[in-house]
Amino acid sequence: MAQVVYCIGDDISTDVIYPGRYMATVLPSETPQFAFADDAALNAKLKAKQIPPGSIILAGSNFGCGSSREQAVSTLKGYGLTIVAKSIARIFLQNAINLGLPLVVAPDLTAAEGDDLVIEKDRIINTTTGSSSRIEPLPPARQAILDAGGLIPYTRKILLQRAHATTT
Repeated sequence: MAQVVYCIGDDISTDVIYPGRYMATVLPSETPQFAFADDAALNAKLKAKQIPPGSIILAGSNFGCGSSREQAVSTLKGYGLTIVAKSIARIFLQNAINLGLPLVVAPDLTAAEGDDLVIEKDRIINTTTGSSSRIEPLPPARQAILDAGGLIPYTRKILLQRAHATTT
């Protein structure tokens, strides 16, 4: 179970998630400090570690639209956040899969800040309200990459499996 710690609307661009003025900082170990930098209260909570890993940011439609900057993903992954949205912009979605940022597309979900959600394979249960919503599944190949923690861990896993298969 995870708690919704922040609700945000539709068409949230990567510039809101990770403002362009911080693009000189691109290392995944350094980008988290700029997550939602223009929302001083949320940014302060994140930096003070007042939001536990696994917490949920609930978004509307088209989350992560705008530029293709992958720092918008790494900044969120740095805090161990999960994104639940009605829909996710195509490039942000692929960057999230490649970097292993947990995300769920749930077009019909209704929840509020403070609600507790249980994410299952095909649905999300809002234990606060008792409602549930279907999850729009990722294609199996994309889900496998996300489950492995991103493209690099997935590739490493496949290469190790292949190496093991050739030695046995």
